[in-house]
Amino acid sequence: MSELKNKKKPGIAAGVRETIRKALVSLKRNPQVIPMTMLVISFVLYSFNLTAMSDTTAKIQGPGMGLCQFCIMLFSLLSFICLMNSFPRRKPVNVPMVVLLFIMFGIMIYCDIHYIGAINAAITRAESPIKIEKATEYIVTANNMLIVFGALIGVTAALVATLPFYSKLLKKINTTVEVEDNGEMGAIELND
Repeated sequence: MSELKNKKKPGIAAGVRETIRKALVSLKRNPQVIPMTMLVISFVLYSFNLTAMSDTTAKIQGPGMGLCQFCIMLFSLLSFICLMNSFPRRKPVNVPMVVLLFIMFGIMIYCDIHYIGAINAAITRAESPIKIEKATEYIVTANNMLIVFGALIGVTAALVATLPFYSKLLKKINTTVEVEDNGEMGAIELND
């Protein structure tokens, strides 16, 4: 009974350190999780604002707005597959998938810019411009979301492009666990 009382329980700080160490080990093994996380964040942002996008497309009805909205959603989904297949485990980088991934990022950014341009053209046109009021504030929501979405896709592309560099830096982080020695290693006889 006294042995159980004398045993030290790991503290909260030790548990937090072990959790951080395990997360770093996981990142060292799979550094492509970092750009995947940014891609998930950008996709969730776009998906949660689809109503504002659809309402803006229906209100403005600019050329190619619906197609841009469709392309952004389609290539957001397809870029997940490309990113997962670009960096297979224990194999070299799949270069065609990386090239396809950057093409999709470029198309999404182009559609983003085209859609924002259509919104600005509809607001500033000479005859019957669309006024931003309480009833049409979803246009501002869509415009702001597209700016943030484009920035997130740019950051994701930069993270994919620099993945070989920071994966080497992650591997330099020491995540080994030190095991204590009780000093009786010489007393063990292997003859038995």
